[in-house]
Amino acid sequence: MTRTARRRTLAGITTTGLLAASLGVAVATPATAAPRPVALGTCKIGTLPYPADTYRADANTIDPTGRFVAGSALRKEGTDNQYLLLFWDGDRLTEVEAPSMATPADVNADGVVIGNGWSESGPGQPWRYRDGKVEQLPVVPSSTGVSVIAINKAGDIVGSGTDVDTGEFFALRWPATRPGTVEVLDAPANAQPMGITANGTIVGFAGEFASWTSWVRRPNGRFDALTVPGAQTAQVSTAAGHWAIGNVDLNGSWDKVRWNLRDGSYTMLDQRLQWLGDVNAKGVVVGGDRVARGATSRLLPGGGEGVAIGARSISDTGTIVGFRNAERVTPVRWTGC
Repeated sequence: MTRTARRRTLAGITTTGLLAASLGVAVATPATAAPRPVALGTCKIGTLPYPADTYRADANTIDPTGRFVAGSALRKEGTDNQYLLLFWDGDRLTEVEAPSMATPADVNADGVVIGNGWSESGPGQPWRYRDGKVEQLPVVPSSTGVSVIAINKAGDIVGSGTDVDTGEFFALRWPATRPGTVEVLDAPANAQPMGITANGTIVGFAGEFASWTSWVRRPNGRFDALTVPGAQTAQVSTAAGHWAIGNVDLNGSWDKVRWNLRDGSYTMLDQRLQWLGDVNAKGVVVGGDRVARGATSRLLPGGGEGVAIGARSISDTGTIVGFRNAERVTPVRWTGC
């Protein structure tokens, strides 16, 4: 699941669903029912093991089962930084030296991690970690700035690239059924995928900067709009199960929203969320120092005066990972929240 921002896309779209907002087509009304309330236990924070000789370490993403976590760290070596990729299987840590700026983006229930890094020519070299090895993913020759954003249980990966001539984004998928290949998806102009669910449903946004429209691509290739009546802009962040989250611009105010992908209905989230980090298959949302269920949220423990915390990713079991900054950034995990 995971995560927060990357982008892209290509040609026009022939399907009608995505154009609903711009053409004035009626959209779904607010959802009347939120996910069933979950009994809250004792919410606890704990530090994940990390290399003692690093001066900062972070947990970026957790898989839906709550078993696998991926993160990154920095180690000072002389005048330079050594970047490390951190992979946890439960509490067992594996560290891998990585090229400059390598960062995990997502991990699936099989422990396959995807992420982004730099090649000799600059940014735009996505990678995959599996079976104890990091391997580069193929890229589109006529593109630059290629990045990955999400992977599902089947191993399908989505991301985006930028056309080297036009500068426009385009949507990409690395299909698990065709290893070693990457394909350009038929998607709206300037489209940037942001998430892929277990059944292959993809969410993303498109359009010019700050004038985005959000969309959902069904497994059969049909596109539908994700919007809120009166919204000038809609920017989806990620998805899991039949839920997606994002921000909409309502009269100059950026409001946080959760959509039901089954019918396009929506609920407004607690606006005290500092940012949108992730949503799980039960519709529970994390971001900043809070975990939210519908319009309500609660503070996560571990923060305080002079101490910052950030929840980045949540599993379907409710386990949350992120960071705590108390003079030193460390990777943390919350349970029972």
